[in-house]
Amino acid sequence: MDELTLILSRWQFAITTVYHFFFVPLTLGLGLLVAILETRYVRTGQEAHKRQTQFWGKLFVINFAMGVVTGIVQEFQFGMNWSEYSRYVGDIFGAPLAIEALLAFFIESTFLGLWIFGWEKLSKKMHLAAIWLVSISSMLSALWILIANSFMQQPTGFVEENGRLVLVNFWALLTNPNVWYQFPHVLLGGISTGAFFMLGISAYHLIRKQNVEMFTYSFKLAAIVALIGSLGVAVIGHAQGQNTVRTQPMKMAAAEALWHTEDPAAFSLVAGIDENAQQNTFALRIPGMLSFLSYNRFSGEVKGMLDLQKEFEAKHGPGNYIPPVAMTFWTFRLMVGIGTLMIVLALYLVFMIWRKKPVPAKLLPIFPFAIALPFLANTFGWLLTEMGRQPWVVYDQLTLSQAVSPNLTSGMVLTSLIGFTLIYALLMAADVYLLAKYAKTVPTHHTARH
Repeated sequence: MDELTLILSRWQFAITTVYHFFFVPLTLGLGLLVAILETRYVRTGQEAHKRQTQFWGKLFVINFAMGVVTGIVQEFQFGMNWSEYSRYVGDIFGAPLAIEALLAFFIESTFLGLWIFGWEKLSKKMHLAAIWLVSISSMLSALWILIANSFMQQPTGFVEENGRLVLVNFWALLTNPNVWYQFPHVLLGGISTGAFFMLGISAYHLIRKQNVEMFTYSFKLAAIVALIGSLGVAVIGHAQGQNTVRTQPMKMAAAEALWHTEDPAAFSLVAGIDENAQQNTFALRIPGMLSFLSYNRFSGEVKGMLDLQKEFEAKHGPGNYIPPVAMTFWTFRLMVGIGTLMIVLALYLVFMIWRKKPVPAKLLPIFPFAIALPFLANTFGWLLTEMGRQPWVVYDQLTLSQAVSPNLTSGMVLTSLIGFTLIYALLMAADVYLLAKYAKTVPTHHTARH
């Protein structure tokens, strides 16, 4: 297996995964918001809330369809590009993915169909139950996928037999500590994504004074949900970071560009990183802050990458066990910086709502552009999660070079990489076009009777 084939395979998986993950958080968040809106409609019987539900529901369905299409490719790649990974860990990794497809996704897709076509055929309460089941099952779908991913981050409940990992404790797989940090982090990130999406589109219509009453309500609802989601992401993210210090210290050291062990450890706001020389050319540091972030106190040892490299070499033999430092360092800061901006924007809006004051007209144009913020934060977060684990696919068990399919050639992977990229670019363009088209549509008062 030549190095170019491995690099191209990594690029292909990264590109298709990032494309797919554009749609997943919006499905999680917007599905919940649509369910809340329809609950409001069923409780009040007001046609305005029905129009809201149908308007946002149409955008949800478009996004859901794109998420399904882009997600199918992920399954294929485990066999095409990463067959050795599938052989080595398939007995474990396949179980939660199979449960996700057979249980969560089938429920999600079945009841979404009932919801789409059942407006005039189901009772109000049955129709409401359908969208709540769609929302809950989408969360369960994310949970099962993250159970599989968490095994890669923090393997539990397994033994190695005949050169393969075998699951011996399903309960340990379900109760993997990483799941219960990662799942709420992803879920709250999705809720924030749906809320900022609703904020931006509502602001677009408010600027144009279109259906002001309807979009004022959705704007206020989205602001409150955005604050809950973005604050929740920050809180659980802090706890997840502390778990990472315990379970993947190399990832945390790379995220801080910490080459040498320190106690107390300083936090680098910015740094010039020279990965070849394995040092920082400069750094703006806050003494003791990294120890505080790691242990909630201003003292405590945080291991550096060079010391951890020696530990891995002693355990696994010669090799480079340090992940891409600059990528890990800056994706972490971009994720946190964008998340902080989201909190500030949401906090301002909720403060204005609490004071019963309208958002100044000159500030409303900010929010259509703010739709991009959670998508960027989600993407940087996943890059940090996956790149910071390198060179491991299954942490401390299987490396990238061991996981790639042995019979691949660089020409094969390059061809599929170009093909996937072009197809996904067309799908993304179609999705953005459809979302923009229907998001700009002004809901009318002529809706079908329930």
